[in-house]
Amino acid sequence: MTTRRKPVTELILIGVTVVGLAIDAWVHLDLASAFRNVKTSTLSQADLFRVEAVAAIVAAVALLVRPRRYTAAFAFLVAASGTVAVVLYRYVDVGSFGPLPNMYDPYWLPTGKWLSAIAEAAAAVAAAALFVTYDRRARESRRRPLRPAAAADH
Repeated sequence: MTTRRKPVTELILIGVTVVGLAIDAWVHLDLASAFRNVKTSTLSQADLFRVEAVAAIVAAVALLVRPRRYTAAFAFLVAASGTVAVVLYRYVDVGSFGPLPNMYDPYWLPTGKWLSAIAEAAAAVAAAALFVTYDRRARESRRRPLRPAAAADH
């Protein structure tokens, strides 16, 4: 069995992604109860905050346990969607549609809101870089010719 050490850059990207997702999860869990009254007949903003938090936790743990293209892609999707949502609802009054409540909030307060936006954006960028790194590595390994077992013994 051979073990391969991860390059420092890869470890840093994993760390930035995991920390960003952890901040995302903490902020959403912390603020969820404050938004329980923003709701439709189906969902409240608190429900959506909790879903975002769980998705961020799952993405962070998956990336730590199995750092691969698909876990980096999942981490990117969670972080990027969180970034887009917080910025969109900060600047655009989308209104409610379908089961989603009107989550327009034209302020960067409470503090967790802007902290979450920065952490999500950093996690999204780091996860995208990880995905590119893993994808490039996978493409290179497919291009290398395999040595036949008999040739390796001589």
